[in-house]
Amino acid sequence: MKKPLIYFLTLQILLFGCRHGEKTVESGYDDGYAEGYSSECKVKLTIVPENYWKSAEYSKGYNLGRNDGIQACTNDKKNMNIN
Repeated sequence: MKKPLIYFLTLQILLFGCRHGEKTVESGYDDGYAEGYSSECKVKLTIVPENYWKSAEYSKGYNLGRNDGIQACTNDKKNMNIN
């Protein structure tokens, strides 16, 4: 009975470890969205590590996410969901 638990925990550790430091389109999009929304709505400052910009995938996702974040803030202001 302990083997399935050990396999499960090992898999979780491996998957959790893979997420840190990724420079993918998805992680770029998430960071860009947060930065676009927060800068447009003046919520907070978002800092991106300098070495992430060397990744074309990250930069592509960041730009897409930033534009969507700005649009989301504009929509929230228009709908009076935020001041």
